[in-house]
Amino acid sequence: MKSISKSCSLLMDEFSAELVDLTDYGKRAKNGKLTESQSRDLLSHFEATHELALNVITQYFKEIGKGPFSGSRDLTVEAFHAELIDDGKAWLDIVIDRIQYSPVYEIDTQEKFLDNIQKRYIRLLQRFEDTMGKKLNE
Repeated sequence: MKSISKSCSLLMDEFSAELVDLTDYGKRAKNGKLTESQSRDLLSHFEATHELALNVITQYFKEIGKGPFSGSRDLTVEAFHAELIDDGKAWLDIVIDRIQYSPVYEIDTQEKFLDNIQKRYIRLLQRFEDTMGKKLNE
């Protein structure tokens, strides 16, 4: 296997720092109903954390000679096959939730999305951090 560059490790550090912030917001959210401002903050941190995870995966694949990928769905599927993520369906659910939450769509998905972030997605991102950290230290 090719050695992984410092840029992938730096992206991983950025991801880990953002995940700490997201986890803190998620813990606060479990203490009761979120205000509109808290909801926006949680969503914002989640989206930033997920984007950074995708950036880490993209850089990792680039450095081992895979890709490019046409979008986050294809990247997610490939990450599952490469065992960078352990629950491909749940990660695809993230992509779908983010698309549905987009202001382009008129359906109100915010409550469901916030619930999924707190109950499912933060754990997925934490497991990704563990798995990717091990891969980068091989």
